Amino acid sequence: MPKRILQGTVVSDKNKKTVVVEVERRYTHPMLGKTIRESKRFHAHDEQGTFKAGDTVRIQECRPMSRLKRWEVLYDAPTSKA
Repeated sequence: MPKRILQGTVVSDKNKKTVVVEVERRYTHPMLGKTIRESKRFHAHDEQGTFKAGDTVRIQECRPMSRLKRWEVLYDAPTSKA
């Protein structure tokens, strides 16, 4: 089974080797037709501590590393500047 990969923004880098990544999901409400924005926070493993708050990163599922950490940071995702 392939591992899920999500893209989000680092909102906290205060822990050692851990960053908190907020992933936003957008979908259309089935009845109202409005676009709904939902966000969820994931604790991800960052071995070198290279990522800081505000960075856009990609995270991937991994083995459980602690009570909350089930994700690891893959790399810095490119941000599109329009």
